[in-house]
Amino acid sequence: MNYRHAYHAGNFADVLKHVVLLALVEALQTKPTSFCYVDTHAGSGSYALEGHEAKKTGEYHDGIARLHPAEKLPPLLRRWRDGILGGEGNEHGLKYYPGSPLQVARVLRPGDSAQLCELHAEEAVKLRELFRGNPQVHVHQRDGYEALKALLPPKEKRGLVLIDPPYEAQEDEYRLIEQALKAALPRWPGGIYAVWYPIKLRSQVQPFLRKLQHSGVKRILRAELLVHPDDSPLRLNGSGMVIFNAPWKLDDTLREPLRVLASLLSQERPAEWKLDWLLDEAGSQLNTPSPLPTSRLPRPPARR
Repeated sequence: MNYRHAYHAGNFADVLKHVVLLALVEALQTKPTSFCYVDTHAGSGSYALEGHEAKKTGEYHDGIARLHPAEKLPPLLRRWRDGILGGEGNEHGLKYYPGSPLQVARVLRPGDSAQLCELHAEEAVKLRELFRGNPQVHVHQRDGYEALKALLPPKEKRGLVLIDPPYEAQEDEYRLIEQALKAALPRWPGGIYAVWYPIKLRSQVQPFLRKLQHSGVKRILRAELLVHPDDSPLRLNGSGMVIFNAPWKLDDTLREPLRVLASLLSQERPAEWKLDWLLDEAGSQLNTPSPLPTSRLPRPPARR
């Protein structure tokens, strides 16, 4: 594997992914019963922003660093930002960016658990060391897609799967995700599944999203952030998250944070955001172009 997330840690795509991730964890924590977090591509768990890789790209300057000095943030964004800045190693400024496993592990309650999968030996060693002595976190050096067959359903019965692969070969990764979901959903139909995806050419993404609409899950929410036009395969123009079995009112939770992120993370042109239901609770397709004003965003029927 050539991909190393240390070059990209804390960039605008990480910000979107991890804000959505916190919203999902907080939704699970509205109930007292424990939950399980499963990460199929966990990485090393923590990244030095003053290290060679992060300095070489400087991508975090257009991501987490934009939120560092921000004063008026929606509550979700403020909690997320303060959690990053208040983490170990950041006592004297933004020095480290925690990956998804560490961000979730920091907010686990007693009884909650995390199952972290990382196939590549060097990253898995770092991940094990990071969580050494933490009985709530279990690290598996194995293929995350295959691991879902063994890890699902978890004993907690409630929880979240994050599928966040490197997309070194984008079309192949789409196929692997589709196969993994096809196998996982029947095993754990009530779990929340969050899939991160990069956006370079929109024409590459749309067929993948259309296929996901036929997964059999009825509540599928899509959140995207674009900092460049989605018309070039040569760079990362944006990213998105597709959430299967999205928690109730997750769209309401994310709407204002996405609007503010688009303002804070704009580069040479205004950033755009998208938040819509690919499928509502009745199984109806509600895919609508965005960005849209709040009043026009499609909503699923209220639960009775």
